[in-house]
Amino acid sequence: MRQYLDLLEDVLKHGTRQSNRTGIDAISLPGAMLKFDLRDGFPAVTTKKLAFKSVAAELVGFLRGYDNAADFRALGSRIWDQNANESPQWLNNPHRKGEDDLGRIYGVQWRRWRGADGKQVDQLMQALNTIRERPNDRRIIISAWKPDELDEMALPPCHVSYQFLVNAERGELHLCMYQRSCDLFLGVPFNVASCALFLSLVARLTGYRPGQFTHFLADAHIYVNHLEQVEEQLSRSPHALPQLEINDRVPPFDGKNFQPEWIDKVEPDDFRLKNYVFDPALRAPMAV
Repeated sequence: MRQYLDLLEDVLKHGTRQSNRTGIDAISLPGAMLKFDLRDGFPAVTTKKLAFKSVAAELVGFLRGYDNAADFRALGSRIWDQNANESPQWLNNPHRKGEDDLGRIYGVQWRRWRGADGKQVDQLMQALNTIRERPNDRRIIISAWKPDELDEMALPPCHVSYQFLVNAERGELHLCMYQRSCDLFLGVPFNVASCALFLSLVARLTGYRPGQFTHFLADAHIYVNHLEQVEEQLSRSPHALPQLEINDRVPPFDGKNFQPEWIDKVEPDDFRLKNYVFDPALRAPMAV
């Protein structure tokens, strides 16, 4: 994760202080990229503790199309509590259905995208099937950005789109993700781990090895009330990356039995990090 620390330093050196909707200024840099080869290990930040169980729980909630913070809590992630129940914009939104409601956020768009004709599209299942049936397709994209429903979301999507790319010759699956707004200290380590986990699971179910995850960051920023924690993190040296283990009960594609329905059956406990060495946690408030 040296490149992540390098990006923090780059933003501090070349970014500019800007205001934003949260009311907390941020040091912002437009346009950045991170690239992780999962063959080198799982990209979990090591200069502070990653809440991996929460990462896995949130991803499982996305995969299931959850739209309620209580459902995420039941899986073991409280990451959506504040957005559901403390955001002034959402609390005053007429589309909000009550406590813990999140509206049509990520997983809803992944699994129940509403077409102009009223029909729902399961983008995730469509992507899994395309990876198996047409691996050379360059349109294996899952989008969460739906302009006509942004006002129905507790938070418009930060990670806007995912594109899977297959290298059938090498038996590898790659993932590119575009993120419009990137909270470098709190959010990005979480986002990187979530995407790496997503890639690893989809690769397992479709019969490929997880390859590279490329992260495109549009507005890469550090909130000013995170600067002390960022400086502490930059004083630390990264450790070797851990390895991801997926429970044997999650069936890999064996060349015959393709079981995409397992995308709905995985549990947060099906994932664990092996040999994860990390420095003490660094806590900071989330800008809502």
